[in-house]
Amino acid sequence: MAGPLLQACGLGAALRSRAALRPLGLLAPPSRGVAGPGPGEAALEENPFYEKYRHKIRELRRSSPDVFESRMEKRNEAKKQPVGYSSQGEFIRCMEEKAEGLGTKTSKGGFTKDKTLDSILNVEMVKEKSAEEIKQIWNQYFSAKDTVYAVIPAEKFDLIRKRAQKCPSFLYALPRKEGYEFFVGQWSGTELHFTSLINIQTQGETAPSQLVLYHYPELQKEKGIVLMTAEMDSKFLVVHEAQCLANQVQLFYATDRSETYELVETFNHRSSEFKYMSVIAELEQSGLGRELRPGQVSDKS
Repeated sequence: MAGPLLQACGLGAALRSRAALRPLGLLAPPSRGVAGPGPGEAALEENPFYEKYRHKIRELRRSSPDVFESRMEKRNEAKKQPVGYSSQGEFIRCMEEKAEGLGTKTSKGGFTKDKTLDSILNVEMVKEKSAEEIKQIWNQYFSAKDTVYAVIPAEKFDLIRKRAQKCPSFLYALPRKEGYEFFVGQWSGTELHFTSLINIQTQGETAPSQLVLYHYPELQKEKGIVLMTAEMDSKFLVVHEAQCLANQVQLFYATDRSETYELVETFNHRSSEFKYMSVIAELEQSGLGRELRPGQVSDKS
């Protein structure tokens, strides 16, 4: 007798950290202080999300003062760049090192290592179903869970995947009451790992993922769909915030507007020309920049 269509799925909240920077300065890891906060750390404390990172920042300052000092110096250098621009060389290098680690590092903080579709779905059994039936099963199952999920048309995923191979990282902006909280999204195979910018600034390439989007192309050729779900750290992200980041992947990687995708290309290949204010402008134009403002909550799709 065939097994259940959906297996038990332990969608865990994981280790994460989260960051927010006002649209000013976006680069590089922070630096040291000794007894009290130095000018670099004092500036960092102005960040409205600093309280969430106070312990990690001070621990780094205590255990590795030279590393902390070096990162703060790089951050201060970045803030000298013209408003709207970012000198990304060191930042991109940091992300490349992080990307190399994603394939070999064991999962941290509750994220599932090598999360397979078979761990969620009875793939053999659903092969008898139509694409529409599989979509209904997937959506019904995850609608009762606190997570992000989607069924992506094969053609759209082909476009996203092709672009992700050429441009594996991008900067995303999460709307906040105080401004925007920046996250870096880094592709590793069919997984997309999100890490807050302040986390990268304080921890460099060792910064942990805070949200992971899992894409499953097993049914892509036969059924014309790709299934997606996620894991996140619920201490720092709630579902509608994670949904906003997932929606931005569609906005920037699946767009047919050359001007929008050009931001992704610029971030990856012409980093000195990248304007992070252009990301915010795209969000505002699309409506995603308003969806998490006070009194508004985005719909889960």
